[in-house]
Amino acid sequence: MTDLIRSACLTSYPEIARSLRVDPMRLLDACGIDRRCLDDPDIKLPAGALGRLLEVSAKAAKVEDFGLRLAETRTVSVLGPVGLLVREEPTVRNALTSLMRYIRLHNEALYVRLEEHDGEAIISVELRVERPVPVRQGVELTVGVAYRVLRSLLGQHWRPLVCFAHDAPRRPDTHRRFFGNRVAFSRDFNGIVCSSLELDRPIPASDPALARYARQHLEQLLARPNAGLADKVKELVWLQLGSGHCTVERVAGQLGIDRRTLHRRLEREHLTFSKIVEDVRTEIISRTLPNRERPLTVVADMLGFSSLSAFSRWFNGRFRCRPSHWRPSASA
Repeated sequence: MTDLIRSACLTSYPEIARSLRVDPMRLLDACGIDRRCLDDPDIKLPAGALGRLLEVSAKAAKVEDFGLRLAETRTVSVLGPVGLLVREEPTVRNALTSLMRYIRLHNEALYVRLEEHDGEAIISVELRVERPVPVRQGVELTVGVAYRVLRSLLGQHWRPLVCFAHDAPRRPDTHRRFFGNRVAFSRDFNGIVCSSLELDRPIPASDPALARYARQHLEQLLARPNAGLADKVKELVWLQLGSGHCTVERVAGQLGIDRRTLHRRLEREHLTFSKIVEDVRTEIISRTLPNRERPLTVVADMLGFSSLSAFSRWFNGRFRCRPSHWRPSASA
């Protein structure tokens, strides 16, 4: 089943693409990524789609370092609530432990491991994808973000050894600017090597109370009882409903299964795809319709209807009134 990733991963993507004379919107459309991901960092999108976007962007721009250029713009805040906890832990080791535990709330396809031998710490990252597809850009983005996060905690003079499993680029200028001279290619893993003692450094500005609050919030997210297939279907419906192309076939394909398999698995949870779509539409209505400044045509577009009349017919069938009549009572 396809893993999901927060759309915060697309932060600065349009700017980087345009700086390389690449049309970011055209490539987003080609990879099946809704443009709304650029406006909301917490929308979830298939990790495979992001991987394809990074690879085709690098190819279109004729560069080998597109992922690393994105990483140059990142701060710990890109990790959302996970980043908040990382920043408030008492030591770098605690921060890394929390990152390893909660990173799947940010990127379900990413795995971070820590191994220590004879005073040396190896922090490796792995992107697990369903099919054998190119991941060079995704790997460099991930390692670059990990490097920037740790460097923000350890100081600008921290210079670990950065390793990549793929071959060196023809022009390593960006890598040297980003990592310095301590970067190696064609290694056995992707990640960072540093001293174990460095991980035990305190984080001076950490706040234990804020860290406890952030950890409680993240634990609740990890323990979500509905974080299964239905939850992923719902997130994909939320993402694509406004495109007008939110079909069961498309969602099933993004999850790596066919339509029949999707129906069968949802039936086990006493759900149907149509029911999930209706629920998402109802949620959107409850948030948007009370706002009288928002035209009904815009609401209809958000719900995936081709016209205002089609939206009105659906609304009347579900709520037994016209949307223009429901709006005053909902906002009262």
